Amino acid sequence: MGRTPLFELERLVPGFSSRVYAKAERFNPGGSIKDRSALSMLLGPLRSGRLVPGRSTVVESSSGNLAIGLAQLCRYYGLRFICVVDSRTTAQNIAILRAYGADVRIVSEPDPVTGELLPERLKLVARLLAEIPDAYCPDQYSNPLNPKAHLATMAEIDEALDGDVDYLVLSVGTSGTLGGCAEYIRSRGMKTKIVAVDAIGSALFDSSTTCSRIIPGHGASVLPAVLDQRDAHRVVHVGDLECVVGCRRLVEREAVLAGGSSGAVVSALGLIAPEIPAGSSCVLVLPDGGDRYLDTIYDDAWVRRQFGEVSHLWKDPAGSPGPAEPGQTEHKQREQKEVVPC
Repeated sequence: MGRTPLFELERLVPGFSSRVYAKAERFNPGGSIKDRSALSMLLGPLRSGRLVPGRSTVVESSSGNLAIGLAQLCRYYGLRFICVVDSRTTAQNIAILRAYGADVRIVSEPDPVTGELLPERLKLVARLLAEIPDAYCPDQYSNPLNPKAHLATMAEIDEALDGDVDYLVLSVGTSGTLGGCAEYIRSRGMKTKIVAVDAIGSALFDSSTTCSRIIPGHGASVLPAVLDQRDAHRVVHVGDLECVVGCRRLVEREAVLAGGSSGAVVSALGLIAPEIPAGSSCVLVLPDGGDRYLDTIYDDAWVRRQFGEVSHLWKDPAGSPGPAEPGQTEHKQREQKEVVPC
């Protein structure tokens, strides 16, 4: 776990006078940065005796990368894992979870008051915790072991670049990566400025636009208890289309296949690049790979259904694609046809 590669991106932003590096978290065993959080949130209670292999049950509501990281680790440590998902969870993720031996519970009826599926998922988690002896919920939104996991993430970046990190650009969801990296930077007195990339419509950093979001793992509809907004030196809000454009641009220019929140940080860098002093060193944290987004972000038909014909935003006749204009993406965001409510 960890020790993921850091490599230079030499073509990403045409004419950029600073160096850009990518921290590729897809190379963790479960395929994402969430493996770090999952390991931290299980190792703590395993070492304290709160979790006992062969006896304890881990219960969590998650349909994405954290769920897969927990499923893999629970299998390794001999813990039963019940994962509560809903009917919008991809068939691929459910198949991966079951391959690791997870007991997948699917919620299909929304909360009668809000019309949302998340409240029903949380109700089921609470019921399972009350019914099952020795059950434990990691709860990444409030568990301090989540950000603690990312002290190591920043330490690896610091070590690889000999402390020469001017800007760290990362996406925020539960804010675990943000909190852990910020704590490490403060403890070492580093000059690094953190650029937190949030989703338009997210509740994390007071987005002025209210809308639904379709890119998973980017932004959040609730404020996590582990979030300290002061950890970010700057916040950049990007929309779903900018996530897609960033992912496609990363493939076009660097042949790197990354997930939706990685596209968000790529587009954010393009937006702030004119303000970054020449000769700076910038690190982008890429949370996962693109293989779990092949039927969405990397599917031309899906992209056209959501946003219309937008391939010109990442393909330039001169070979120098640029970031989507913020106004364009916000306009397209409101026109999306298939949305998942915030």
